[in-house]
Amino acid sequence: MNKLISNQKVDNTRALHKMVTVDGLSIFYREAGDPVNPKIVLLHGFPSSSHQYRSLMSTLADHFHVVAPDYPGFGNSDLPNPDKFNYTFDRLSEVIEDFLKAIGFTHFGLYMYDYGGPVGFRIITRNSEWLEWLVIQNANAYEIGFNSAWDGLRAFWKNRTSETQAPLRQFLQLDTIRQIYLYGHKDPEAINPDNWNMDYRFTERPHAQRVQLDLFYDYRTNVAMYPLWQKFLREHQPPALIFWGQNDLFFTREGGEAFLKDLPNAEIHRLNSGHFAVEDCLGEISSNIKRFYPEKVVKEVGD
Repeated sequence: MNKLISNQKVDNTRALHKMVTVDGLSIFYREAGDPVNPKIVLLHGFPSSSHQYRSLMSTLADHFHVVAPDYPGFGNSDLPNPDKFNYTFDRLSEVIEDFLKAIGFTHFGLYMYDYGGPVGFRIITRNSEWLEWLVIQNANAYEIGFNSAWDGLRAFWKNRTSETQAPLRQFLQLDTIRQIYLYGHKDPEAINPDNWNMDYRFTERPHAQRVQLDLFYDYRTNVAMYPLWQKFLREHQPPALIFWGQNDLFFTREGGEAFLKDLPNAEIHRLNSGHFAVEDCLGEISSNIKRFYPEKVVKEVGD
């Protein structure tokens, strides 16, 4: 029996669900793939968690060593009281940076989606040597990327009051979260309702809505940093693969095209999809990631 067990092949393609203590917080993450393979980090968006990458991870795990963490206050990571923990994008990026150090991920491809943009850009501008290549999926870095859905947020940024905050609570309700997942998607029936039901459950926890409202308010700091991130892209020219859901509820098509000004050699795929393009364009996204890495990243390093 012992001989049979020792000869079994380890299945590195299945996801493992792990916790690591970072800065006194329990940070949850999903991990899949053989550690000898190239590394890729998946950073999630609003109002989700690493759960959004469950299917993508399984398709990438035969080529990459993949991790996807939950930010503090999201998913299965700790949710400290906002009176004691500063929920800003600066702070989230610091925790995720320390998380990556803790698990030994200091040279990787980075998949940035939605909130993953402001978290990821902060990390790589502080640690440019960590970045091997980029995958950008509906992660805005240009003011032209904002549509009218941001009007209420802009009023909130100018003056945080109970009056300007009240309309934003709608983004934390079940019907709105459901709409975020379904809006603009060509095949709504392909999108698992567990997504919005799970996300909504997390918003029902103590302090969870306050966490999201604090981050809504702090989002204004991301806009101020856009010129810095654009400069980083121009100067470093990382190999970049862009996927942009053309019917996003929050970000315009022009927001995706704008990356080409600073990354003229980037490859862009304009998807007939919405904000959560990985839900109904999984095959196109995963197959192009697996093709792009050897064709563009490895080749460029070799040249």
